[in-house]
Amino acid sequence: MANQEVVERLTHIESILSTLVETTDRPFNLGDAAEYLNLSKSHLYQLTRSGAIGHYKPAGKKIFFDKSDLDEYLRRNRVRPQWEIDAAIVARGSLS
Repeated sequence: MANQEVVERLTHIESILSTLVETTDRPFNLGDAAEYLNLSKSHLYQLTRSGAIGHYKPAGKKIFFDKSDLDEYLRRNRVRPQWEIDAAIVARGSLS
């Protein structure tokens, strides 16, 4: 790997880290939230309209999101791994 390529990669990483630090303390706008969730803006807007994701409309028009609301949305409908299901079945059997 050439030195120039290493420098370019480090610069890119620094940029990403800087953006992450900036976004953790301020609300996300629609574009930032859509990028964070890897969704289109229109799909994210539909989620807000249906009440599927928490958001704020301080002036009644622009939409903002807390990172915690975005993370909560991502963590919905968890699919349990098979080992966890098996452990629950064993635990129920030992209670009988």
